[in-house]
Amino acid sequence: MTTKKPFGLPSVKLIAIAAVAGIVAGAAAVYVKEAGIGNGVSDTASAECPLTKERAASLSPLMKGQVAAMVAANQPKKLETVAFNGPDGKPMTLDHFSGKTVLLNLWATWCVPCREEMPALNALEKEMGNDKFQVVPVNIDTGDDEKPKAFLSEIGVDALQLYRDNTIGVFNSLKKEGLAFGLPVTLLLDDKGCLISAMNGPAVWDSEDAKALIKGAVGS
Repeated sequence: MTTKKPFGLPSVKLIAIAAVAGIVAGAAAVYVKEAGIGNGVSDTASAECPLTKERAASLSPLMKGQVAAMVAANQPKKLETVAFNGPDGKPMTLDHFSGKTVLLNLWATWCVPCREEMPALNALEKEMGNDKFQVVPVNIDTGDDEKPKAFLSEIGVDALQLYRDNTIGVFNSLKKEGLAFGLPVTLLLDDKGCLISAMNGPAVWDSEDAKALIKGAVGS
């Protein structure tokens, strides 16, 4: 697990900051945890993701501890409207990662919990990233790429690539799907791009709990 925290904040304080900074997100997350996610999905989506419901259910016991805020999808959902720019600056969609289990994370440099969890996401990608799994962090700062690039360089991120959407369209797309209420937002998608689970708020992504969840998702 990572030990260096750029703001010198312990994980407990990280959660406290997230709670204060995102009361609306937290309240919504409680509702979503109780109601589940993925309701109101079309029959077409169900046909494209026939095994997602069963896979999410099988992984639910692993959504505990440091990743207890993860909510399993109770209906199949393929996120076809999610789009952003790749490291080369060209537009792309989640279809680009077909064949890989993906941990999609939306973040911004002005979001303190996002900044706090980034070293752990980097450590997770460094340890577990391969041809079957990838962490995909999408920055939604407005303006050019210089600020997020400088931040990632400053904290020593060396395993993650920079994906960008300075229009915040990707966040709004997930908000319309009932998945995004604040930052950070993290989604776990299977190798067909179908939603397994989602969470709002930070997590310790290099923890044993997180790695067990990822191993389960990749191997199921």
